[in-house]
Amino acid sequence: MKAAEFDYVRVASVEAACRALAEAGGDGKILAGGQTLVPMLAMRLLRPTLLVDVNRVASLQVIVAGGGEIVIGAGTRQSDALADEIVRRDLPLLAKALGFVGHVQTRNRGTVGGSIANADPAAEIALAALALDCEIVAQSVRGVRTIPIARFFQGAMTTALAADECLVELHFPAAPSGGGRGCGFHEVASRHSDFALAAAAVQLALDGEGACRSVAIAVGGVGGAPLRIDAATERLRGTTLAAEDLAAAAAIVREVVEPASDLHASADYRRRVAGALVERALLDARSEALAGRN
Repeated sequence: MKAAEFDYVRVASVEAACRALAEAGGDGKILAGGQTLVPMLAMRLLRPTLLVDVNRVASLQVIVAGGGEIVIGAGTRQSDALADEIVRRDLPLLAKALGFVGHVQTRNRGTVGGSIANADPAAEIALAALALDCEIVAQSVRGVRTIPIARFFQGAMTTALAADECLVELHFPAAPSGGGRGCGFHEVASRHSDFALAAAAVQLALDGEGACRSVAIAVGGVGGAPLRIDAATERLRGTTLAAEDLAAAAAIVREVVEPASDLHASADYRRRVAGALVERALLDARSEALAGRN
């Protein structure tokens, strides 16, 4: 199929993009990497009247650290984020997740912000961002606002972004310096580069005695949006992350998630796999954290 007819404008600034979206009256779409948008246009699952191309907006393609946070421009290519020293050093969980996104060619075009704005329930970047508790900065002709990621995802392909808003930045809290921190990311997919049937992201920190001081657990592919498993984090906090602790956290995950069955996997399979992946990610994170203390 071919896309339905639409108008196209290439902009050089976020302000120009916001004006174009406002003039489209809620029927415009941002074109960045286009890795999901273009196929959906071709299948006529989306029929916007206007595409706003932001690929030449330099301010959307930055990665900077300072003030206790790491800021990634929404238009930053996934491959650039994966190769960036700041991301690898300060956001290792995001770096691990990026390695699972599509093929090299996909990451060369796809953008970090575009993946989050697309809000696929199985998308790796969104899952890592949720575990890392990042904040979304959106801009429109009405101004700029910050959206906590816990309130950003509202369902499959549905977010808190208004139709006239452009996602401009992702703000990640910087991890405290020092050892005793670790992360893990695991997923199961039908083929390498496919969206995950289930995925798990974990970040944790140990105190000086080797007990769990803080932990974040998020799972994807098992519901309409990525999900943080707060009950599991409460179970683990203060423990030494022994085998029985990890097994208990995995059991909580299996109880909490509500996956659906489809032609790729049954709900029961996704539920069981989600628990197993969380346990594996916790093991990886614990190993990293213990190594960092030595």
